[in-house]
Amino acid sequence: MTAIDSATEPAAGPDATARTAPEILTDARDLVEPALREAATGLPDPMHRIAGYHFGWCDAEGRPASGDGGKALRPALVLLAAEAVGGTARAALPAAVAVELVHNFSLLHDDVMDGDTTRRHRPTAWSVFGPSPAVLAGDALLTLAFEVLASDGGPRAAEAGRMLGAAVQALVGGQAADLSFERRNDVGLDECTAMACGKTGALLGCCTALGALLGGAERARVDALLDFGADMGLAFQIADDLLGIWGDPAATGKPVHSDLRSRKKSLPVVAALTSGTDAGERLGALLAGEGPMTDATAARAADLVEAAGGRAWCEARAAELLNRSSAALDAAALREAPRRELTALARLAAHRDG
Repeated sequence: MTAIDSATEPAAGPDATARTAPEILTDARDLVEPALREAATGLPDPMHRIAGYHFGWCDAEGRPASGDGGKALRPALVLLAAEAVGGTARAALPAAVAVELVHNFSLLHDDVMDGDTTRRHRPTAWSVFGPSPAVLAGDALLTLAFEVLASDGGPRAAEAGRMLGAAVQALVGGQAADLSFERRNDVGLDECTAMACGKTGALLGCCTALGALLGGAERARVDALLDFGADMGLAFQIADDLLGIWGDPAATGKPVHSDLRSRKKSLPVVAALTSGTDAGERLGALLAGEGPMTDATAARAADLVEAAGGRAWCEARAAELLNRSSAALDAAALREAPRRELTALARLAAHRDG
């Protein structure tokens, strides 16, 4: 019997009490991790070791460890969406594992492309094993995601595979746009928002849509939950971009002002650069410089982003997205307890501190 077959169902009846966001994530992690570990046993040995290190299951030498494996937000969205439309977590568990594999494929590749040396409070996989092995490990996770999803064999498995494939294409397109922005000084706010929708919003939208699909929902409800997840995903990216400038390193696991040090064209930065303010112009001149930023320069850049309204724009847009995502949940006619829990996760995504 596989971990998926033996999975227990969290209570989600009509009268079930809604859990807090931390409880939802803990329950999802407890349900998904055994199935995720089992799926990873199918990886080739070198890739299994790198993936195990990245997930926090082992140290660099392959010895068992208990590192931070992430929040399990995406699997939680899959499981909750399935329950919200009247299905079960068990029916959606392969999809929950698949989206977590896709997410971590993207993280392995992102760390290489961005040159980040820290993730989840430990050295990144590429900085330990080398860039090429880390890229190959990411490729292996991506392939495994589709194997897990196809292995379900249900009547909607093919449609689920197409849905996940489309999300990965959008994610890759968003990442490509993000990379191209590094070489440009004329990035517009609309195209930066579109990049974030692809890079982050597409996969979160896919999570809730996959859960609804495998929970047995009809197309209109699947589409409503796709809209919810996509809006939540953009709010999540806004929060991530704010943390990339002002986040506490103890919570984020990354240095303060990390995105500014790399001159990343994140949403608050682009909002500031396109604000037409004096602070925005001074920020543009500062970011156009060459060479590594000092602590003082990065702090000055953060002050200019705020003075130009970049932070305020992000906070207002996140609030708008939360309101819009709530309307999408209303349109989906969901069970009450999982609906409240989806709302709790959306609020957590938009207002998290790490």
